[in-house]
Amino acid sequence: MQDKSSISPRTQLCALIGNPVGHSMSPAIHNAAFAATGQDFVYVACQVEDVAAALAGMRALGNFRGMSVTIPHKIEVMKHVDEIAEVDRAIGSINTIVSDNGKLIGLGTDGPGALKALLDADISLDDKTVLMIGCGGAARAIAFTLAQQTELAELLMLDIDEPLLQGLAADLRRGTDRNISAQVMSTATLAAAMARSDVIIHCTPVGMHPKEDATLIPAEFRPGQVVFDVVYNPLETRLLKEAKARGCRTVSGVEMFINQAVLQFEQFTGVDAPVEVMRHVVLQELQA
Repeated sequence: MQDKSSISPRTQLCALIGNPVGHSMSPAIHNAAFAATGQDFVYVACQVEDVAAALAGMRALGNFRGMSVTIPHKIEVMKHVDEIAEVDRAIGSINTIVSDNGKLIGLGTDGPGALKALLDADISLDDKTVLMIGCGGAARAIAFTLAQQTELAELLMLDIDEPLLQGLAADLRRGTDRNISAQVMSTATLAAAMARSDVIIHCTPVGMHPKEDATLIPAEFRPGQVVFDVVYNPLETRLLKEAKARGCRTVSGVEMFINQAVLQFEQFTGVDAPVEVMRHVVLQELQA
């Protein structure tokens, strides 16, 4: 946290809005990064119900620079910003807002954060069949990013919510030229999809603390498959443990979480993020 004695009328404000926000690690991560880079910024978390009023306040306050957006406001905030990149408009949600002298610019960092986690693990998606389980907000961001920025051979998607699933598939087919397959998730469709997938990306909250023993995916992996779980608490989910035991390469959701925060920091400040400082804070918070 920034030393309170150093906060002045020139200090730039960043905030997280959502409901709830009491569990968030974002203030600890961003304030540590501001301190490490000497930025005159401070970051707070605000429980918000009235999104329109919150963004009106951001627009009105001259030193309000950046906003992170979490559940349940990632869609609603799109109505109240001035500019959104086309890819994020297609995704249908954003998690970051930057104020440029009162002009509010919205963007998403979840998809790029997930792709960077895969690339940093030296995993190429070119000509690969990717299975995505779950089609919620984070999955939409990841699906659009992978479909538009990689040369994957096919994207298979499974979810128990057929309207949500088919809606995402239709949006992807309009927005990309990738081979998109979507099926309602069942024991049979999951087994068939896993059998022909090179990369499996789990995008539901199943397995998240405190229900760490839960998993949607049976331990029927092939050695050499890649398994990426977007859940980051615990650090190693049951899914990742079982995949690793079967000889799979695994990617923890903590890498996506750090990457999206890094991208937000750089949007807020315009300077390179202290990635290792931010990683250290995340690991400390999770271990605590």
